[in-house]
Amino acid sequence: MATLTAPFISHSFRSSKQFSRILHRSSTQCVLNYRLNNSINCLSSTRNMSDTATPKKCLEIHNINPNIKTMEYAVRGPLVIRAAAIEKELEQGVKKPFNEVIRANIGDCHAMGQVPITFIRQVLGLCVYEKLFDDPSIPSDVKQRARDILNGCKGGSLGSYSDSTGIEVIRKHCAEHIQRRDGIPSNHDDIILSAGASGSIKALLSLLRCDIDGKRPGVMVPIPQYPLYSATIAEFDMEQIGYYLNESKHWGLDVEELQRAIDEAKKVSAPRAIVIINPGNPTGQVLSRENIEEIIKFAYKEKLFIFADEVYQDNIYDPESKFFSFKKVLFEMGAPYNKMDMASFMSCSKGYMGECGIRGGYCELVNVCPDVKAALNKSISAQLCPTTVGQACIDCVVYPPQPSEPSYELFMKEKQGVLRSLKERADMVADTFNSIEGFSCNTVQGAMYAFPQIRLPEKAIEAAKKAGQTPDTFYAFQLLEQTGICIVPGSGFGQKPGTYHFRTTILPQKEKLKEMLDLFRKFHEKFLKEYK
Repeated sequence: MATLTAPFISHSFRSSKQFSRILHRSSTQCVLNYRLNNSINCLSSTRNMSDTATPKKCLEIHNINPNIKTMEYAVRGPLVIRAAAIEKELEQGVKKPFNEVIRANIGDCHAMGQVPITFIRQVLGLCVYEKLFDDPSIPSDVKQRARDILNGCKGGSLGSYSDSTGIEVIRKHCAEHIQRRDGIPSNHDDIILSAGASGSIKALLSLLRCDIDGKRPGVMVPIPQYPLYSATIAEFDMEQIGYYLNESKHWGLDVEELQRAIDEAKKVSAPRAIVIINPGNPTGQVLSRENIEEIIKFAYKEKLFIFADEVYQDNIYDPESKFFSFKKVLFEMGAPYNKMDMASFMSCSKGYMGECGIRGGYCELVNVCPDVKAALNKSISAQLCPTTVGQACIDCVVYPPQPSEPSYELFMKEKQGVLRSLKERADMVADTFNSIEGFSCNTVQGAMYAFPQIRLPEKAIEAAKKAGQTPDTFYAFQLLEQTGICIVPGSGFGQKPGTYHFRTTILPQKEKLKEMLDLFRKFHEKFLKEYK
């Protein structure tokens, strides 16, 4: 708007009244223009603020890898998320019919009160803080183990990168351990150290991502199965070929069922591997030698690579059961089976060790093509190396104190104490569930879990449908909200249609486990009254 100067005023208007009327109209228009411009500016500013508050993201749910959206991992699924939220609510003083969440959903030994093995922790302590070598209370054999590990590290430090396949001296110890266990030669160049068994399992599964004759690769997995396999198979866009374990035969494996599953799968996929979990997770069975031989013959006939998940090999509780490694049986069967290619897996997370968070494990490649092994090594080299603390931990597992060494007596006392207590708890869990109406539970022969079947009333099944949940998930959520017990519904592991199960660990310490099972019984009795 132009500025009104004195000459303009004096020469443009005939009277002061005329000027006043014009000035009033001009002022009014100016105010209106100001208000209009201000409103437009405010609207523009608001729009800009809105755009800034919700900018378009480069990554949105509709444009990420669809396989990531498909994969599920029940052990850490919605129930566990709710359990964590309840823990927060309890911390904030929210009133519940219980005072704590009992996490029976995952095999996290130390979280459930298991005491670490002294030998393992002393070796790890020395490896990460070398001034402890001056401590006279630490036994000489512990110090020697730590020196051997550090001497195998670049710069003598556990903080340096190792080879992608792991520290050589530890791989040698793994090979020596396997040879002692099986009486079959083992070469450290066939050993790959990894972050738990999971790291090497995923690395091996990634090799199978190759279509055959236009069909997606298929991997046979037991049902029920450990969700690592279903999740990884989904992530890698492969076909899961489920074969049902026989619940009526202590979760044994029938070759007829293997044949049914693979024949059906060949219509849509190219079966390339079979996964065996022995001792079983979540089912707790231990395979007989005869059963293992049948599986090896089936794998040979169908040209399947064998994944032998043997991380629970120390966890055998049933006096009638014995652990046989797949490698040992395969070699002792002789030709042509002893030429088959396979891989076996071990971890420091389970057994008597329970060092879940340290993430140590190994894989042994058996009869694997040298070119394939080179390709695998190239693949894992992109991740530099597995955690060196985890490598040191698995060294303690495969090279424990020997009878003549000062740490041996305490080590054996602690190891046997853990395994004896686990056996007592395994029996307690199975016996208690079998005494509850509507439950049936196989003997927990090994591993760390029970997988009881539960017969749910029709009214509860209908209520689950209305809630948009599977019946076993509905039951598990009710249990969590009313008792604080967190379990995993059987649908997260797979189960025969029309049956309902859940997995619970046997890991809570004895008194806590008694408390948990008592809460379970009371909840179930109340649940039946409500839904019968």
